[in-house]
Amino acid sequence: MNRFMDWLSNSFTPTMNKFAQRPWVAALSSSMQKIIPFILTGSIIHLYNVLRSYITTLPNLVRIINFSFGMLGLLTAFMVANQVMEKLGHTKYTINAGLTAISVFLMFIKPIINDNGVLTVEFARFGPTGIIVGIVAGYLVSIIFHFIGKRDLLSESSLPDFVIGWVQNIIPIFTSIAVAVLLTFKFDIDLFALILKVFSPIQGFGQTLPGFVLLIFLMTFFYTLGISHWLWNGIKTPIFMAGIAANIAAVEQGLSATNIATNEAVFTAGLITMGGMGATLTLNLLMCFSKSKSLKTVGRLSILPSIFNINEPIMYSAPIVMNPLLMVPMWINAITGPLVIWFTMRSGFLNIPSKMIQVGQIPAPLSSVMITEDLRAIIVYILLFIIYLATWYPFFKVYEKQRITEEEFEATSK
Repeated sequence: MNRFMDWLSNSFTPTMNKFAQRPWVAALSSSMQKIIPFILTGSIIHLYNVLRSYITTLPNLVRIINFSFGMLGLLTAFMVANQVMEKLGHTKYTINAGLTAISVFLMFIKPIINDNGVLTVEFARFGPTGIIVGIVAGYLVSIIFHFIGKRDLLSESSLPDFVIGWVQNIIPIFTSIAVAVLLTFKFDIDLFALILKVFSPIQGFGQTLPGFVLLIFLMTFFYTLGISHWLWNGIKTPIFMAGIAANIAAVEQGLSATNIATNEAVFTAGLITMGGMGATLTLNLLMCFSKSKSLKTVGRLSILPSIFNINEPIMYSAPIVMNPLLMVPMWINAITGPLVIWFTMRSGFLNIPSKMIQVGQIPAPLSSVMITEDLRAIIVYILLFIIYLATWYPFFKVYEKQRITEEEFEATSK
């Protein structure tokens, strides 16, 4: 174990942190974070619709969802190109690269323009299904802008600065759009369908039991190394968004929701993430009544955030991060939690979420019942609470004993 921890702390973690900070990687994570307000806007309307189902006279705000959550693909295209340029230091290109990516994305979703100049396109292609297409469009434009930007054309010219600026922008804009025009209109390629086909195995795997468990485990594993689960936004966001969008569409057509790998099932319900990523609420409760003064203090200071599924205080103060005695049970929770949720939902014992409510700070089991619309969520909450408590307890007691010994030594050495 010592050799493994040494490798984790001195080799693996620094390497992963360095990888996560690479401009092309960091830009994707940053882009996914920046579209969260639009996702939350859609979430608010879904919450509003719960009230509207009881008060039918309230106005229908579906258009707000259509032009917030329903535009995620388009917004992603802009943000990816914008953030890549920012991370690479091409500040003069941040806006124009983003705007160019919008044009490229619009071509990638294969619009049809008739003889009268009327453009038609499937509206769903703008939304969460198109996030991967937006990512591809954003990266394509970024590659072209970066390639041309590195050459700093006309930098030694005596032309006026504004003319040089125009030329330096016109060339990558023209090249990006020309490439998209050739692919979409000249060669008549439906890039939207092609890109989704290429990435469908990833999304399909994410909606399987192994894929679901693996994704949750990886986010938790890296979190115990001090690496935020935001690192995985570029992978989990397209999977989760496409999943919940398909569930919503299925229910609207009178069918059943089938996708379990969604943000709602993982975060909003507060079952897998009871107290935060890795299910740390029961550990926090154990700490509140610990015989160790330091653990008791940390536990009582962290309990309120934990109730709202915010566990950064306990992760870094207990600490759990890089602490083998507490990392292992957190890894175990990252497997048992998803397994319980998968089998209870797949068996029909617990409803699969079919509303987009991505607010993960609503205390469970209130949030569990709200998002599943199923009172049986309380039973699942109690079951998981017991499992998590049983998992944390033996590891915590060993760690508590160590801390008590350290505190007694410090007291006698003064």
